[in-house]
Amino acid sequence: MARIRDRTEDFKDVVRHTAVSLGYDESTLAAIMASFIIHKPRERSSFTKAALKTLESIGALEQFILNHRKDYVETQRTTEQERDSIEHEVTAFIKTCKEQIDILQNSINDDEANSKGWLGLKGDKSNADTIAHKHGVVLILSEKLHSVTAQFDQMRAIRFQEAINRAMPRRKLKRETVSKSADISTPNKSDIRELDEIQPEPLTVQQQLLDDETRALQVELTSLLDAVQQTETKMVEVSALNHLMSTHILHQAQQIEHLYEQAVEATKNVELGNKELSQAIRRNTSSRTFLLLFLFVLTFSILFLDWYS
Repeated sequence: MARIRDRTEDFKDVVRHTAVSLGYDESTLAAIMASFIIHKPRERSSFTKAALKTLESIGALEQFILNHRKDYVETQRTTEQERDSIEHEVTAFIKTCKEQIDILQNSINDDEANSKGWLGLKGDKSNADTIAHKHGVVLILSEKLHSVTAQFDQMRAIRFQEAINRAMPRRKLKRETVSKSADISTPNKSDIRELDEIQPEPLTVQQQLLDDETRALQVELTSLLDAVQQTETKMVEVSALNHLMSTHILHQAQQIEHLYEQAVEATKNVELGNKELSQAIRRNTSSRTFLLLFLFVLTFSILFLDWYS
């Protein structure tokens, strides 16, 4: 048997000469050959890029909270204005991350709407798997953002509790001061009455106006302190309710994911059931055909034997 000659090198030479004749230089040919050997990395989709960007934003937010935790919790390190600035930055960061997750969810809804075929029927199965994968990515990002916001909610609850603890002694001190001033104001009136006999009338009226303004300011400050304390208490309650609501939302998301998995499993079971039904129908048809053939052969055999005898 004749041995076949290897013409691979001849083919490469012909290809190289043809490429040179078309205007390709040696460097371009080397780059093309290298691209055949070392493939370029696959370009990521817009959804993947957006999801990675959102994950980086959540990571940066978590790092920012960890770096400023002591500055926010410990009152000796920073002022109230600086703590308010930290809280404002974290809130803006959380809002940005939430908007990015909402954009990803809206893109998934658009893809899911476009993947449905005529009369709302489902399209390609691979596209459905991709949409399910995207739903999982959004769920993971939501859980990550929820864990980060839970850390900041704990820090904010500590701050509000410290504010309430500072406000309670001041409130008691203000009440004691008001009561003492009320007790002291009584002998002052008697002194003023004694001084009325000596001092002229305009001075007594001026002193009375000053006392009235002082009492009014004390009452106003006491009412403002009560309002501040009520506001701080309501803020703590709102923060606790917000944390509780986010926890319930996460629990509902987990339940939805579980229901989705059960729906996928039920769909697979329905498909397997349809296949079994199709096989049963085919078997029933074949068995019916075999039975008719058997009866026909048996009848023909009986007639043949009757004729033969």
